[in-house]
Amino acid sequence: MNTDIQDRSDIEQLVNSFYDKVKKDNDIGPIFLNIIGNDWSHHLPIMYQFWETILLGVPGYTGNPVKKHMEIDRKIHLEDKHYAKWILLWTETVDELFTGSIAEEAKKRAKLMMDLISYKVSWAREGKTIL
Repeated sequence: MNTDIQDRSDIEQLVNSFYDKVKKDNDIGPIFLNIIGNDWSHHLPIMYQFWETILLGVPGYTGNPVKKHMEIDRKIHLEDKHYAKWILLWTETVDELFTGSIAEEAKKRAKLMMDLISYKVSWAREGKTIL
């Protein structure tokens, strides 16, 4: 039986497992390959810190995911199918590895974040940038 997300090692397991799926995915894998390349040593620690802050309340993440995705969208047009695949893979990964209130929060927060990013990226395309 799976347990809930409890600490940094759980966050790292979740993030690593998720991105292992992303790298193999035909829809969003090429986007990540184009932006990140083959060296994930910079991206993964940022994602560990982001999710540790979001889910466990550990201070440290200071980035701006909305702004980052606006920059990505200027290089590679992000479509609804990309967001849908991202949330599908995230939800699958959470469900495979964890059960509990923080795991449920991980899925809820990811969906909220995805909706916000999608909305703001589409607004930015129309020149209505809101960070």
